Amino acid sequence: MDLSQFQNRRSFLSQAGIGFGSAALTGLMARDIANGAVSPSGDKPYLTGKGKVKRVIFLCMAGGPSHLETFDYKPQLDELNGKPMPESFTKGQPIAQLQGQQLKVQGHLTKFGKYGKNGQVISDFLPFHQKMADDICIVNSMVTEQINHDPAHTFMNTGTAISGRPSMGSWINYGLGSEADDLPGFVVMTSVGGRNPQPIASRQWSAGFLPSRYQGVEFNSAGDPVHYLSNPKGVTGVQQRKLVETIRRLDQRRNEVVDNPEISTRIAAYEMAFKMQTSVPELMDVSKEPKHVLERYGATPGDGSFASNCLLARRLAERGVRFIHLYHRGWDHHGGLVKYMNTCCGLTDKPTWALLTDLKERGMLDDTLIVWGGEFGRTPMFQGKGGAGRDHHIKGFSMWMAGGGVKAGTTYGATDELGYNAVEDVVHVRDLHATMLHLMGIESGRFSVKHQGLDMRLTGVETAKVIKGVLS
Repeated sequence: MDLSQFQNRRSFLSQAGIGFGSAALTGLMARDIANGAVSPSGDKPYLTGKGKVKRVIFLCMAGGPSHLETFDYKPQLDELNGKPMPESFTKGQPIAQLQGQQLKVQGHLTKFGKYGKNGQVISDFLPFHQKMADDICIVNSMVTEQINHDPAHTFMNTGTAISGRPSMGSWINYGLGSEADDLPGFVVMTSVGGRNPQPIASRQWSAGFLPSRYQGVEFNSAGDPVHYLSNPKGVTGVQQRKLVETIRRLDQRRNEVVDNPEISTRIAAYEMAFKMQTSVPELMDVSKEPKHVLERYGATPGDGSFASNCLLARRLAERGVRFIHLYHRGWDHHGGLVKYMNTCCGLTDKPTWALLTDLKERGMLDDTLIVWGGEFGRTPMFQGKGGAGRDHHIKGFSMWMAGGGVKAGTTYGATDELGYNAVEDVVHVRDLHATMLHLMGIESGRFSVKHQGLDMRLTGVETAKVIKGVLS
């Protein structure tokens, strides 16, 4: 498509009848972008046309689950249990709370077994993960750059520790648009349960320097799903529609003068909010879900649990939401690791299996990417605060992926004999981002936005590689 023709069409539609222009324009832009006819920034065509995935569900175990109690079994760790940690591993290395203390090896605090056709190694804390061993690709060689929670989340979500950059969900929505007409393209939900639940700031799903329409919208799984969405008492739907149309006309007239993209965002936000007044209550009402589905997830409607959020994630995916991010806060296990692993896994293990199984049975897993993991891992060294625990660790940890384009039933990469350093097929967080974009048909090196004179990317200016070993 010639870009000038696209601009002429946009001019025509923006001046068309009430409500029609913005709605039609949004649909046409999303379609043109998805077909690779034009990029949102109007420059580089970054779409490959080979994407196998339509949506991402990112299951964030906030606080940093221990890879040494989930997927990364090291026999030598048990052999050295209680003995001094060899200095060759830790000298000059960043350590969070154990810095300057005597370091002792902490052996595994659970047993492991081999599951699935290829013998995936999974711990006894995760019996439902054991059931889906043939569906997931475990990555045991992750590394990140930030050792404390908030900057580590920022790095995982945006590819940098610098605040104010767009999150991965915003980048993906900016690049592909949303398939949902009456819901945001990027939805976030949180749940709590475990030790020391760290707060999650809303800037973790910010659009940064991208237009604010691409930011994540937080849904509450208990109470009002979205704040300020309901009409005040005495205000009817007809009155609300007239108000939205009046505001839209005023905003459009102002935009003719200043040509501010944020005004267009405001127009789209009012239109979306009006649609959501109908769509969101219906979405959140799971009372019509069959009893066996509720039981499979372990979901009690309205309880705000990870289980309920997983069920809602499937419903959001069905309705075309592009990026769904679930946070479960409670994985910060500096002490009481066995107790709190039982708590966290008890709240998340079965619902995760239910979500994957539900998508698979509905034929949706083939074009959905599920990502599971925290912002970092935990140390092989003992930390005792209310029982054996582990400190923050960034040099090697585990995550997994499943769904379209992912090589199921496999394990990729490895850490050393004590689970300290990733040593085989090392995967940086930016490599994870590049792989996610690749699976969605986006070439990460060409997907950029000019900001402050620089071509900004989710994957940064450093070299980020697609993890070809995890691709089917």
